[in-house]
Amino acid sequence: MISYLREKRWFFITLIIQAAMLLSPAPQGVTPEGWRVLVMTVGATILFITEPIPLPAVALLIVLGQVFLLGLDSSLVAKSLMKDSVLFIMGSLMLAVALVKQKLDKRLALLIIKVTGSNTYSIAFGISIFSGILASFIGEHTVAAMMLPVALSLLQLATDDSDQRRALAVLFLFSISYACAMAGIGTPSGGARNAIMIDYLRDFFYAADDPATYDYTVSYLDWMIYAYPIFLIQLPLMHVILRWTFKTDIKDLGPAVRKLKEQVGNEGALTGQHYVAITLFVVILIGWVGFSSNVGMGTIAILGAVLFMVTGLVRWQDINSGVNWGVVLLYAAAISLGVQMRDTGAAAWVAGLFMDTMSPFGIDQGTGLLAGVMILTTFITNTMSNGAAVAVLGPIVLSIAVGTETNPLAVGMVTAISSAFAYFTVIGTPASTIVYSSGYLRSTDFMKVGWRMALMSFIILLLASKFYWPLVGF
Repeated sequence: MISYLREKRWFFITLIIQAAMLLSPAPQGVTPEGWRVLVMTVGATILFITEPIPLPAVALLIVLGQVFLLGLDSSLVAKSLMKDSVLFIMGSLMLAVALVKQKLDKRLALLIIKVTGSNTYSIAFGISIFSGILASFIGEHTVAAMMLPVALSLLQLATDDSDQRRALAVLFLFSISYACAMAGIGTPSGGARNAIMIDYLRDFFYAADDPATYDYTVSYLDWMIYAYPIFLIQLPLMHVILRWTFKTDIKDLGPAVRKLKEQVGNEGALTGQHYVAITLFVVILIGWVGFSSNVGMGTIAILGAVLFMVTGLVRWQDINSGVNWGVVLLYAAAISLGVQMRDTGAAAWVAGLFMDTMSPFGIDQGTGLLAGVMILTTFITNTMSNGAAVAVLGPIVLSIAVGTETNPLAVGMVTAISSAFAYFTVIGTPASTIVYSSGYLRSTDFMKVGWRMALMSFIILLLASKFYWPLVGF
């Protein structure tokens, strides 16, 4: 009994904190429903970090909380769980299993190694570069799902020691997820949050009588000029932080590379089955890039998984055993909670409270305001999807920018870019959720490295807003 209480202590501490919050009157400015959502969010965040119970169990508690605490109809809650992004996570994990089945992941891993050599840290950096450049154009979801099997192939060949393998896994998997998250800021197509902010900047300041007076229209090329250098500077610094934070005893993967070459050599040249698999994946990529705005990325991912099964390239038994379904449930519950944060006004209340708190310190305008917006957006984006965070915060921060005579374009760009700083939680970004599904990572790993990543990203973004953006026309 004592050992059980010690193991689950954070679960009971969380319940006590939530009970105290529920018994307290809702603060002024937030609705009772919004306060209960914040109570749920605080509890979920603590449980995500401390992990006293399995994370899928936390997801189920979020579902139960919406029914019992918010009084929502269970059918409405169920409907909020299955968004297109959740379908995408599900389909991406299924596709990852299908690609591993074809052993194409090993060939891609070998291609990367031919460029980087066998040094462990060089390979990790090569994975980051490959992941980042792709994710800046086609979205982090896609690239994380594609690169996860590549990293797992290298891990399985590197060592049989479970501790050494996990240490190596943390390095490789964060190289994928953080590179994808950082790269998503680079272009408008890198993430929905970018398109949302572009729309806000265009529509919020449009004046029918004199459109040129308030022209904050941002083109695809403009966005790249403003944001892509920030991503490129962050990438090597991210690798330095990962190398410093997660050390591994395996400095060279030479033996693993030899095994990889031997396995690929034994498989011989690409067969017709391989070409079919490659063709299907290229078709899926084209679908994501060209048609996802019409039918949804999740629909295309599910279609791709079905095509792999219809063509006989993978069996359902393989997918059923290879997909971590708990991760799908976890992401679905997080999305659902984010919807309630937005709909009840809880997110907007937190934003207003934060800015009111910053005002006495003199950071409610200029560079100080930009710093405050970064911190606020980072907090919000670690509790809901980055697209939802920008959708909620966009009108608020742009209004604040006008009221404080701060450049709205700078405030808008800072909000969109810092929404990628979801480094602290498993559910912060789809890429983090996807790599977590491997089973190698713990929620504490995200906290261990997350604050370092956030500090680095804060500094780079502040310096860019202060010195680089004025040079390119801000």
